[in-house]
Amino acid sequence: MTVGKTSKKQGAKSGGRGGKKVSDPFIRKEWYDLKAPAQFTTRQIGKTCVNKTVGTKLATDSLKGRVVEVSLADLNKTGGEETAWRKFRLRVEDVVGRDCLTNFYGMDMTSDKHRSLIRKWQTMINAQVDVRTTDGYLLRVFALGFTARRQNQIKKTTYAKSSQIHAIRRKMMDIMSRESSTCDMRELTNKFVAESMSAQIIKETQGIFPLTNVFVRKVKVLKAPKFDAYKLMDLHTEVKEDKGVKVEETPAAKTTKAKAAPKPVDTTPLIGENPVAKKK
Repeated sequence: MTVGKTSKKQGAKSGGRGGKKVSDPFIRKEWYDLKAPAQFTTRQIGKTCVNKTVGTKLATDSLKGRVVEVSLADLNKTGGEETAWRKFRLRVEDVVGRDCLTNFYGMDMTSDKHRSLIRKWQTMINAQVDVRTTDGYLLRVFALGFTARRQNQIKKTTYAKSSQIHAIRRKMMDIMSRESSTCDMRELTNKFVAESMSAQIIKETQGIFPLTNVFVRKVKVLKAPKFDAYKLMDLHTEVKEDKGVKVEETPAAKTTKAKAAPKPVDTTPLIGENPVAKKK
């Protein structure tokens, strides 16, 4: 064969007449539902696809470990667009039927929200600390805050001294360690949603220098405990308040109750009796 020419067999493979038929890759896919933990109001957060089980390669093995990023506004419909800047990372821990059960894997804020906080004439204070929850999660928590104007302040700038910055950073680290190490991951996630840690930092640093726009900027999961299916199912179980059912009394119970009730004592004075003298 002449050098530089293509054989008929090679030309057929490249899509010519009699070449290999190209099939749609999504024919081999199947879809699964992504489920958020029960502490969020919206449980169905999306869908994901994976290749069907073929031989010893299971579809569930390919799904475990996938990480999805969801806005807090999509997880909790009550917050509205005000919480859209908060992003939660959820990791698929187990697959039950067609549902992928996820767990907390990190938190962040959008870059536009972060950039909108940085302004002139103020001091930005960052702090980070490694904490361990009561259920064995090792987290790295990042926080940031900005100095605020004092009441009746005339000066244009609100710069803090180095000693004040160090004291505020130390206080921020203490609060994050205290609030994170005394609860499990479920309670800590609720604190992140409610921004209770930020409010505590603003309250306790008021005596050093007033702060504003204090947020837990980012959370990383450095190490997670060994997988426990029972804890994961408990995390995805909705806890409903048991208000009870009103039970009607039977006629026999009413009769027994009436017999057991003490008879009222007649305290009216007799005719001709002086009630004042009786009391004495």
